[in-house]
Amino acid sequence: MLPKLTGDIPGPRSRDLAARLRRVESRNVTFTAEEWPIFWERAEGANVWDADGNRFLDLTSAFGVAATGHTRPEIRDATTAQAAKLMHAMGDVHPTELKAEVCERLSALTFERWGAGGAKTILGNSGFEAIEAALKTSLLHSGKSGVIAFRGGYHGLGFGALAAGGLPFFSQPFRAQLKDFATLLPFPGCYRCPNGVCEGFRLGDGDFPNCSSACLEKLREEMDAVIRKRDIGAILVEPIQGRGGCVVPPRDFLRLLRYVCDEHKILLIADEILTGFNRTGALFACEHSGVVPDLVCLGKALTGGFPLSACVGRADIMDAWPASSGEALHTSTFLGNPLGCAMALASMKIHGDEETARTVRDQGAKLKTALRAIRSPHIGDVRGVGLMLGVEITEPGRNTPATSLALALVQRALKDGLLLLADSPSANVLSFTPPFCISDEEIAFAASWLERALCHAQAQRDTL
Repeated sequence: MLPKLTGDIPGPRSRDLAARLRRVESRNVTFTAEEWPIFWERAEGANVWDADGNRFLDLTSAFGVAATGHTRPEIRDATTAQAAKLMHAMGDVHPTELKAEVCERLSALTFERWGAGGAKTILGNSGFEAIEAALKTSLLHSGKSGVIAFRGGYHGLGFGALAAGGLPFFSQPFRAQLKDFATLLPFPGCYRCPNGVCEGFRLGDGDFPNCSSACLEKLREEMDAVIRKRDIGAILVEPIQGRGGCVVPPRDFLRLLRYVCDEHKILLIADEILTGFNRTGALFACEHSGVVPDLVCLGKALTGGFPLSACVGRADIMDAWPASSGEALHTSTFLGNPLGCAMALASMKIHGDEETARTVRDQGAKLKTALRAIRSPHIGDVRGVGLMLGVEITEPGRNTPATSLALALVQRALKDGLLLLADSPSANVLSFTPPFCISDEEIAFAASWLERALCHAQAQRDTL
């Protein structure tokens, strides 16, 4: 369904709720201004209704969580059925059968499916917990504390995840409390090539760039130099960067990381919290390169709407953890919550159907084609895989980030009934991660809206 607005955005109820929230919530959490935010009341499919009754087209999947659609009936029914029986258990003391079923299913969908043997899992609540479980596993496995990660990477905001993150905005205020165990290297993206070799390169019809091998050769040299200087136990990477600006690396990038890890006997940790579960048109994004990581971190679409995450690893690696003596080294109160597990099982059944991935590939191709058809001097690049797409907004003819315009477009989108976000360190990349059920009509509407909005912006610029 297309947006349907009844009045001012945000409406009076949303403005009142924003005022109430400002009085009681830490001021750093929710951004509130005269024209922001709306307050959600209900959602279905690719649509969201706010407290004032306005209907919006959601191009975010609520941070990628509602991948199979808001209030997907199978997941909703699993939630209500489980809530009627049991809402909480004692996850690391007296768990439910559901926890075993979730871990079994995760093993089947990952390492067993990849032909790499069985897997074991540590469940958590949020994505950063899965990352920190992986970092702890790496240290226990090798005794080496060092980690190679990448600039522009986002792994969550816990202290361990922050230390390995590549977006200084989040880590800098807390630098004095962060341990220096991570070395950040450039993430290869052709449009803004970190080595200046492929600067401004735009993709043709393919999803992955096939740029100069000089970039990967230089990265290989940098990794080797770091490994010579520090005790490196793992490489942590997003197969495609999300918050970093939907940066798609060359297809050989993950293959290079796998080779380096094998050569130096260190672990490859894939952060698939956003890219996992068909977001890119493959069940997991590492599959596009044919690479099997040692540990994979999952979340977001795992449940479709409940805080549950997972660090899944090869069984022999995960067995670096000692057997519990009655007190777990890594646990939490809500570990393996039965509601989340019931939702995860329903969600994974949907994601395990090849038709789901096919839908993402088909709708992603249509959305990318529609976005690339827009002719505007403000579009520097359109990139992405599946239904994880980014439109880089730049200053005409200069290839520099047009941050103000990108943020203005996000604001205008809200006024026009679209939920949109801007990513990248410069906040100039419009992020398109809609629910997989987005229709052809909704795709056409979103692309047409962006074209009109950019034409309006250019017309205003021409009058100055």
